[in-house]
Amino acid sequence: MLGKKLHLCFGFLLLSFRPHVTKAQAPIFVGSNCQNNTQQPLSGVYQTNLERILTWVSSDAATSKGYNYKSIGNNSPVYGLYDCRGDVVGYFCQFCVSTAAKEAPQRCPNRVSAMVWYDFCILRYSNESFFGTVLTNPSWHAFGEKNISNMEDIQKGDDFVRSLIRKATKETNQLFYMDVFNLSSTARRYGLVQCTRDLTNEGCRQCLETILAQVAKCCEQKLGWSIWTGSCVIKYDDHMFYQTSLAAEPNLQKAKQGSNNRSKILIISFSVTGSITILCLSVYCWCRRRTRKDGLIPRVVRLSSYHNVQTEETLNPELPTIPLSTILQSTDNFSEVSKLGEGGFGPVYKGILPDGRQIAVKRLSKFSGQGSEEFNNEVMFIAKLQHRNLVRLLACCLEENEKILVYEYLPNKSLDFHLFDDERKKLFDWKLRLSIINGIARGVLYLHEDSRLKVIHRDLKASNVLLDNDMNPKISDFGLARAFERGQNQANTKRVVGTYGYMAPEYAMEGLFSVKSDVFSFGVLVLEIICGRKNSGFFLSDHGQTLLLYAWRIWCEGKCLEMMDPTLEKSFVGSELERCIQIGLLCVQEDAKDRPTMSDVVVMLASDAMALPKPKQPPFSVGRMTSEEFSTSKSSKNLSINDVTTSITLPR
Repeated sequence: MLGKKLHLCFGFLLLSFRPHVTKAQAPIFVGSNCQNNTQQPLSGVYQTNLERILTWVSSDAATSKGYNYKSIGNNSPVYGLYDCRGDVVGYFCQFCVSTAAKEAPQRCPNRVSAMVWYDFCILRYSNESFFGTVLTNPSWHAFGEKNISNMEDIQKGDDFVRSLIRKATKETNQLFYMDVFNLSSTARRYGLVQCTRDLTNEGCRQCLETILAQVAKCCEQKLGWSIWTGSCVIKYDDHMFYQTSLAAEPNLQKAKQGSNNRSKILIISFSVTGSITILCLSVYCWCRRRTRKDGLIPRVVRLSSYHNVQTEETLNPELPTIPLSTILQSTDNFSEVSKLGEGGFGPVYKGILPDGRQIAVKRLSKFSGQGSEEFNNEVMFIAKLQHRNLVRLLACCLEENEKILVYEYLPNKSLDFHLFDDERKKLFDWKLRLSIINGIARGVLYLHEDSRLKVIHRDLKASNVLLDNDMNPKISDFGLARAFERGQNQANTKRVVGTYGYMAPEYAMEGLFSVKSDVFSFGVLVLEIICGRKNSGFFLSDHGQTLLLYAWRIWCEGKCLEMMDPTLEKSFVGSELERCIQIGLLCVQEDAKDRPTMSDVVVMLASDAMALPKPKQPPFSVGRMTSEEFSTSKSSKNLSINDVTTSITLPR
């Protein structure tokens, strides 16, 4: 008899995956089938096409809906298919598929056909087309140790699974469905059905009903069972083994309402004992409070399960999740050696995934109230923003009361790490600095005008610009960002947050922010890049004034070269440098109405022939200046993902 803890399942299924994971592990291998073809040396053409199809599945899984199939080659073609469990998309789907692609040829060596199953995915390839063909033989099953003697329970379970099959084979449900029902006031049952998505609805129904008919012979009197073939799977158990999806969430809510818990906010328990997560309610109350104070759009983040924060009310339904076990493995259990630094959000670690990719892991400090707000902000915003000049959020994790964000790792650290160091900035010639200015401008323009949201960053600064392998700039840290509705141009807040030296005067003094607030910060950043000095603390230098006023005086006197970083002496282009100083001064004008939009800025930077307007004098001072940039970020070892700057409330 198989134990319930036996991790044996179809490629879409993880039988014993529980919220409390303590041991790191790679995707779990379930089984393979070489389809009874004999071993024989593969032809060179077929081997080449096989390698191409395995490369394709590994890359395609990152951007698809979790499944795809195609053939490669006219001579000795290879037909390939991958399919992830319906509640697994994005990074972890790719992780599972790429692992399967590496190991499939080893598990079926010198075979022209193979099927390989892992806990969350299936991979198939063959020299003959199998797309759309229902495969019900052979079949496999697994079941738990506990028995069910009540025939009424067995009948209810059978009826429940049949309802899942009906729902999965409707046109709108794409051959996958999961749900939960109340067996009694104290017991629930969870079910999942899925077919490989090369099948038709009718083919899927045929496959599922065929294997359901086998349940009576093997498993119906067992509490917790699964049965699967190469084309479909059914899973039935007494605990939530899947990630909650948008489609399933209303059904879970109905089940909860039937058990005397009629809450206005859907709270899914983190464990099978039904422990209620207070964090969900806290986030809801916080969002309501923000609505009253700031007049902003409320966005409720609900913890649908220990994996997901996605609901129809959030802005990131496609954000993948990653198991805590994988994060623990990649960071060596959050070891000090892996630690990159620590800020107001919490510690940041470098991790290496089993597929070799490097990641930056932000782990929310359990004692950081503000960090919790910024976590929710990043989840809501950056997951929906995709641009080459924005840092990429790969996944999040919500297990065992952890709140973790996983980003791409950028090895060249942040702009301030290089720009304000006397030795490192010598490697930043004028061509590179101009390229960074243009990249930042395009990233901010995307936020303001080209993304699906109109996003105000509110904390644009050198330490929030990261550099990739090719020194391309990527804007990071969206913890303070805000989104505007269509037609909305500005908003007001009583809680001013950001970093001294970069705040626009209307924001610092009156709490007004708009796209022009980011334009002001961008202007400060441009002037810093040109002179290689921080705005904050500049007045303590020999110049005796702020960077903005110094740049203004230099430009008015026609002595722009005096402002230039001396390390640029052999690489600068005079006309370009003067033009960038003028653009920077246009961006930092005191009146927001006088500042250009970011689309104007991008055009100005791209066109040498375009006549620029004359800037007006910048504000004398914004906020309080110190010898060091005022930030409550703690010590860092030059983070790949920069610390969240703790909010600063300015007296008014």
